[in-house]
Amino acid sequence: MRLTTGSILAAAILAMSSSVAHADVTLSVLIDTNPESIATLDVLTKAYKEKRPDVSFDVEQRAGGSEGDNIVKTRLATGEMADVFQYNSGSLFLALKPEKTLADLSDLKSEAGVRDIFRKVVTGADGKVRGMPFGPAMGGGIFYNRKIYADLGLQVPKTWAEFMANNEKIKAAGKVALAQTYGDTWTSQLFVLADFYNVQQQAPNFAADYTANKAKYATTPAAMQGFGHLEEVFKAKISNPDFGAAKFNDGLRMVATGEAAHYPMLTFGIGTIQQNYPDNLKDLGFFAQPGEDATKNGLTIWMPAALYVPANSKNVAEAKKFIDWVGTKEACELMAKAVPSGPYLIKDCNLPKDIPQAVADMLPYFEKDGGTAPALEFLSPIKGPALEQITVEVGSGIRSAKDAAALYDQDVQKQAKQLGLPNW
Repeated sequence: MRLTTGSILAAAILAMSSSVAHADVTLSVLIDTNPESIATLDVLTKAYKEKRPDVSFDVEQRAGGSEGDNIVKTRLATGEMADVFQYNSGSLFLALKPEKTLADLSDLKSEAGVRDIFRKVVTGADGKVRGMPFGPAMGGGIFYNRKIYADLGLQVPKTWAEFMANNEKIKAAGKVALAQTYGDTWTSQLFVLADFYNVQQQAPNFAADYTANKAKYATTPAAMQGFGHLEEVFKAKISNPDFGAAKFNDGLRMVATGEAAHYPMLTFGIGTIQQNYPDNLKDLGFFAQPGEDATKNGLTIWMPAALYVPANSKNVAEAKKFIDWVGTKEACELMAKAVPSGPYLIKDCNLPKDIPQAVADMLPYFEKDGGTAPALEFLSPIKGPALEQITVEVGSGIRSAKDAAALYDQDVQKQAKQLGLPNW
């Protein structure tokens, strides 16, 4: 066979293209330390590697709360971010300046299957979608120990007054009524943030007025209530003595095993209990944070976190292919099976039939007309960075609810100005 210059060149190009098509690639991934996040990513990466044996994953975990925020922002600013990373949607997403720092995912085929309610909270000012849902939607409210409730003959409360009355009965029975875990400062925010459904019932325009600098926490009685709840709980002395040092996993253990009757938390904690305390999962229940009116009882909900790709990643194309697969029904149902702690926001994605009781407790809020409302951070781009430190102070008796609300109003001004919002 005679080889010409042209045939040699063609053969070389074919060999090169074949080599490129099958070149191994390692995607670096950054997620938080929550066991649900770890379990979700694990099932996704294993399934994807079966489809794409040439793709490997180098997974790193980061802290949560303000420390985790700083890690994400610093790495994006210095160009050291992983090829794929997990982070919040909503106001915290907007604080990343996504138009400059994150890859545009609008062209991914699977984006068509993402529910609009989620697409809105990962869309930048330029109208481009930049995130894919990672995990289920969450409720913000109160985990409770069903065994303690049964033993003491308690009913799930529909008002804050009923909730505090239950706490007093539990305290009188010699038990810890309410687990608090300020060793992880971010957990101290729940009574403020999870109260937003109740705020909306009393002040329907608060989110818009707050964003426009026409309403404040300190001057809106409905918004002040969350800070007041923290102050009331501290004065009632119903929490675990080590609340200042206890951490998130301690709170989940306490409510699951009956060391405490209540723990205010987002429902993503269900997955952690399922993994760490499976024998106690049946004893875990959940209810929305009660408000002032039993006839207006509903649930504040959080959109799931998202997976993002930094704009300057060296592996943008491969990272987007992985993200595109994460948005499929197939991948979603793998996540739902691994972490069945709430509804997923991919169309036609079904939860398994055998779901934990705490998830079953949450679903009626979603099924009821007007039974849910997004947390404020999904209706307004403003969330001050110091809230978790301020709520620790209130919950520890260091600062009054009134002073805390005023201080938080000052805290949010910095972010509003950084975002260039009008009227600030």
